[in-house]
Amino acid sequence: MRPDGRWAAGVQWQSAWLDAGTHRIPVRVYRPGPRSYGWLVWAHGGSWQAGSIEHWHGPVMDLARTTGCTVVSTGYRLAPGYRHPAQLEDVLTTLSWAEEQAADGEPLAVGGDSAGGTIAACAALTRRDRDQPLAAQVLAYPPLDPDCAAASYTSERGAFPAAEDLRPAWQTYRGGLETAVRGGTPLYSTPLTAEQLDGLAPAVLAVGDLDPVRDDVTEYARLLREAGNTVRLKVFPKTPHAAFLAVGGPGAGNPGLRRWLGTALREQLERRKETP
Repeated sequence: MRPDGRWAAGVQWQSAWLDAGTHRIPVRVYRPGPRSYGWLVWAHGGSWQAGSIEHWHGPVMDLARTTGCTVVSTGYRLAPGYRHPAQLEDVLTTLSWAEEQAADGEPLAVGGDSAGGTIAACAALTRRDRDQPLAAQVLAYPPLDPDCAAASYTSERGAFPAAEDLRPAWQTYRGGLETAVRGGTPLYSTPLTAEQLDGLAPAVLAVGDLDPVRDDVTEYARLLREAGNTVRLKVFPKTPHAAFLAVGGPGAGNPGLRRWLGTALREQLERRKETP
């Protein structure tokens, strides 16, 4: 990476490419100031088939300001050209790179919105299984059930994403493969297929009450708590899917969801620092 970067609204940022052997992964690094609370790798949404670090630039920059963390916005290979576990492997590669860049003792977290949140939740599982613990996982309204069977998928007529669109997106992403295995470690396409959910990084989850994936998120929060994990969940009123991208204004969702996620992560990292 270049030692310099561009500045915008008090955040220095720069783009880079990570060498993953057979391909390169685009990343964009956001530094809100000389003092960092830690590192956060963020995976964008887009139904595993769309989205980019460019399209997520503004919201991720705002997340860096709120968290006080160095945030690495990561791209990943997209379906249908690449199917699971390509997306997860790219996020794991970015996590390893960020860990190498971080100073000794700086915590590392993973997060994502929508499909990126699904990948981030699976990355947290893989890191646990590889004995590579994370400080937190930050999940914004991740779809988790490929069948889209929960009541919330039909409770809001016309809400996005519709189950009839999300089911084929799951099929395109997974290509019939629920779980891959690399080096003896399972790589899940959704955390709901994991046999054990204990020992995971503290979770921060947010979803809107108008979001069809609402029940997926609240059920996952319940399962994580039952497994003994630390969980913070907030369901935002009058808020649809994709609120992480909101910029304010009528019909633009709830930009407060993004800021709550950032504040909750910052508080988690502060508590971690205070714990002996």
